[in-house]
Amino acid sequence: MSATQSFWSVPQRAGEPAYWVCIACLSEAFHLKVPMPDCPTCHGVSTYEAFTLEAIRDWGTEDLIAKAGIAQQAASLEPAPNSIG
Repeated sequence: MSATQSFWSVPQRAGEPAYWVCIACLSEAFHLKVPMPDCPTCHGVSTYEAFTLEAIRDWGTEDLIAKAGIAQQAASLEPAPNSIG
């Protein structure tokens, strides 16, 4: 049986980073969202900090950098939310 992952959306404010990295394990990166209820790798709760992609590239492992890139690609494929105007 395969479980699906649920996410909390994290709106990006002007000038704020769009990537969220689990500080407990430094192994997970997400773009404009964080998993609920916990980190899929270390199961830490509320352990995410915001970073830019450039910052992740400066200090992250190859695996973390790859996950950030995948997260960005996945986010670009998601449909935009409908706006009610």
